[in-house]
Amino acid sequence: MKLRNLFTIVAAGGVFAACNPSYKATDTSTSSTDSTTAVSTDATSSTTVNVPEGTRTAFTTQYPTATNVVWVNHDAQAEVPIDWEMAGWTALDTDDYLVRFDMDNENYYAWYDNTGTWVGSVYVMKDVTQLPEAVSKVITEKYADYTIKSVNREFQKDKMAYEVELTKTDSKAKVLVDPNGTIIKEKTKPI
Repeated sequence: MKLRNLFTIVAAGGVFAACNPSYKATDTSTSSTDSTTAVSTDATSSTTVNVPEGTRTAFTTQYPTATNVVWVNHDAQAEVPIDWEMAGWTALDTDDYLVRFDMDNENYYAWYDNTGTWVGSVYVMKDVTQLPEAVSKVITEKYADYTIKSVNREFQKDKMAYEVELTKTDSKAKVLVDPNGTIIKEKTKPI
């Protein structure tokens, strides 16, 4: 009975989420990307990234309510919440950009190539009970003996998918699932 109630709640959340395009902002804060250069600061350094006007415009058009915006040059070795190989996104290099920002109470990452073309965006889902019912069902059925470690919601042009990282005692798995519950890619390996 409790499992059926959980699926009902997840389904209602999925319907609600499906009604709102993921790239539209509902927050009314202002963007902090007003200058030609963006200053990136982390615990170890402060660097200036020259972000072309076209790239900034593409970003602010797509995410007009983004806050806490930080631009950096793409670094393939940096730790980000996406498995690039699983997502199948275009390969990027250090001439391309990663922008981290906050929107709708989520921490987003978005990538743009050096021409200002959006490659994709992702955020880590804080509440996995908000997965669409079809995604929850396929994970529950196919990976019944696994525990969900994390879920990333990924957006690319006209596609959206969920990258689900799972673990069990002796192995881990990553599954890329579309909102209808179709497994796009999967991989497992021993721990």
